[in-house]
Amino acid sequence: MEFLQSLVNSLPGVLGQGLIWGLMAMGVYITYRVLDIADLTVDGTLGFGGAVCVLLTVNGVNVWLATLIAMLAGMLAGLVTGLFHTKCGIPAILAGILTQLALYSVNLRVMGWGTSAGTQATLAVSVDKYDLILSSRYVRDWSENLINNPIVVMIPVTAVVVAILWWYFKTESGSALRATGANRQMARAQGINTSTATVIGLMISNGLVGLAGGLLAQYQGSSSVDMGRGAIVIGLAAVIIGEVLLRGHGKVLVGLLGCTLGSIVYYFVIQIVLRLGLGTNDLKLFTALIVALFLAVPYWKGKAATARKRSVNSKEEKNNARA
Repeated sequence: MEFLQSLVNSLPGVLGQGLIWGLMAMGVYITYRVLDIADLTVDGTLGFGGAVCVLLTVNGVNVWLATLIAMLAGMLAGLVTGLFHTKCGIPAILAGILTQLALYSVNLRVMGWGTSAGTQATLAVSVDKYDLILSSRYVRDWSENLINNPIVVMIPVTAVVVAILWWYFKTESGSALRATGANRQMARAQGINTSTATVIGLMISNGLVGLAGGLLAQYQGSSSVDMGRGAIVIGLAAVIIGEVLLRGHGKVLVGLLGCTLGSIVYYFVIQIVLRLGLGTNDLKLFTALIVALFLAVPYWKGKAATARKRSVNSKEEKNNARA
């Protein structure tokens, strides 16, 4: 009974974090599923967005503007990765690793801006001093500060982002991006500049990750140089879980919605595991196992379907032979 009660009490936090990470997972979905590129910039971009947002906020910039600039900072990171890949001929996965590596130092510099040391690993932002968009302090507050509740804030934000992306992927540019991911050779034959489409896709993806980083930094009250570590794995977990639950592989709208659902389910499972006694040091291991499991499920289903089809065909052949 105590276990169930503690699990129920954790649900607001699960929803709050799940909605924020859902935005990040949408960015991963765009590169992983739509563009068919393994982009590892994400781990650095999340921290970059958080660092930029917090730095601007503590220096008096309006928090909404700071969050928007955090998204633009993420797009800049995606642009760098895109140029590494398309203009320098660096494989996409390696281009992402290089940008991610560079962003570690950049994030230290950003958070240490204006200090004598010049670098800083953590930069705090308090909801008591700044009018933040959302904060974990209000995640269980459904009475006096309903308008500040992260869940109430994130639901319309998520809806707006999904609507904009759904509209974009119906435009000529969005269709070109999807065609590039589906078949690059065919896209080039149709006159599509696949290099430009790739760069745009990486910019949109990392822009979403930067936006999520800015919101996450406000939610947890600080930006840390390590806050993006393992983000790509969480994003992949959310994408895969969402696809398995909604069976939406290939459908952009369902895929985007699945990212949010997958993030919420992921954090819910994490809460169950933590309350069962698994140490926090083992969470990365558990996350990797979750991703491996959900990646294997479609493969196992395919093999099972093939085996059933062969069995049916074999029975039909035997029946025909007897006849």
